[in-house]
Order: sequence, then C-alpha cells, then structure tokens
Amino acid sequence: NYVHISTDEVYGDEECADEDSPLRPSSPYSASKASADLFVKAYVRTYGVKAIIVRPSNNYGPRQHVEKLIPKVIIRTLLNLPIPIYGDGKQERDWIYVEDTARIIADLIDKSQWKGEIYNLPGGNVYKNIDVVKTIGEVMGKEVKIRYVEDRPGHDRRYCMRTSLRYEVTPLREGLRRTVEWYLNNRWWWEPLINDNFFKEDVPWKVPNKASDDVNVATGR
Repeated sequence: NYVHISTDEVYGDEECADEDSPLRPSSPYSASKASADLFVKAYVRTYGVKAIIVRPSNNYGPRQHVEKLIPKVIIRTLLNLPIPIYGDGKQERDWIYVEDTARIIADLIDKSQWKGEIYNLPGGNVYKNIDVVKTIGEVMGKEVKIRYVEDRPGHDRRYCMRTSLRYEVTPLREGLRRTVEWYLNNRWWWEPLINDNFFKEDVPWKVPNKASDDVNVATGR
C-alpha cells in the first residue's frame, strides 16, 4: 500500500479548500506536486494500485532540515545571526506538528479503503510568518534579529484547508517549545548542515547551491 504525501500548496491561495476543491497550483513546485497527485490517481484507476493521498499543511518539529523557516530561525538566533524575512512577512501558513501528522496518517492506514482517497490535514494553527518568528524568540527567551528581504518568486500569500477528519493537534507554542528544545540539545545533528547556501543566504534562490569551503558560521572552521 502506498501513502503519497502531497501539500496544501496544490490548492493555491485563492480559497479555503476541502478535498473536493480544484487544484490551482501557482508555482513550479506546487505544480509538480499536483501532477504527482494526478499520477497517483491514474495508477489507482489504471492498475489498481492501493494508495491514498495525504495533503498536510506546513509540518515542523525535530529533525526538520535547517533551510526551513522554523529551524532556520532557531539556529540563526542561537548563533546571533539575523533572520531573513521574505517580503512583508505577512504571508499566512497553517502549521502542524510532525508527530501529529504521523499519528493521523497511522490512523488513516487502518481506516482507508486504499482507492485513491484524498485527505487534507490542516493543523488549525494559522499564523503570519512574522508572528511565528516572534513566537520562537519568546519561546527561546532571546531577541530575534529580523532583516526584511525581497519576496520569493511566486510566493503565495495564504494557504487554508478544511477537512472532514476529526483529530487533535498540538498548539503551536507547545510544538515550538518541543522543537526548540530538540535543536538546543542536538547541535551535533544540525551543525554539519548549516554551511549550505540555503541556510546561509538571505535570498538562496539567487545563489548556486554549493556549500562554501571557507566559511562555517557555527564553528569558525
């Protein structure tokens, strides 16, 4: 049986979507995810592949790669580095703690008919990006240095989903507390990763994805 992990981005940013809403991807990334969803549906119909499609909102938690917003804010704040904020920072995202996602998917594995069903997994924690950044600073008890930079190309303003599923989720502040604690206690895991341009650069899409040999912002090596 195949669990295909998609994204809320396939719906675009025009409305609050349910599982029956049309796909309106607005970036090359979201278009690739929407096309992958269609491939799964096609394989289910043509070859009888047993599959479901899960569309979660933004996941966060321990072990998330350092290029993503929440770990980047945590680590850069630990290193006393400024946080690049794309555009005005008022883009809205719905956040779901990774352990909640895993638990919900485990429940779906037992309940699904495996005929290509689609499940939205909103987290019920809709916040502006800038507010998430400030909340992380509050959880860490540290001042977050913010630097506004140009917006990412094709950056959607808002993602919103509805679902008929019923489940409990971790409040954002509690999830952030657990996440901050993990990164504080596991520097060995993330230190080797922060020499990547997608972590170091304010606008990484303009820089070739090649790690620098002469700068290590964490250790000075």
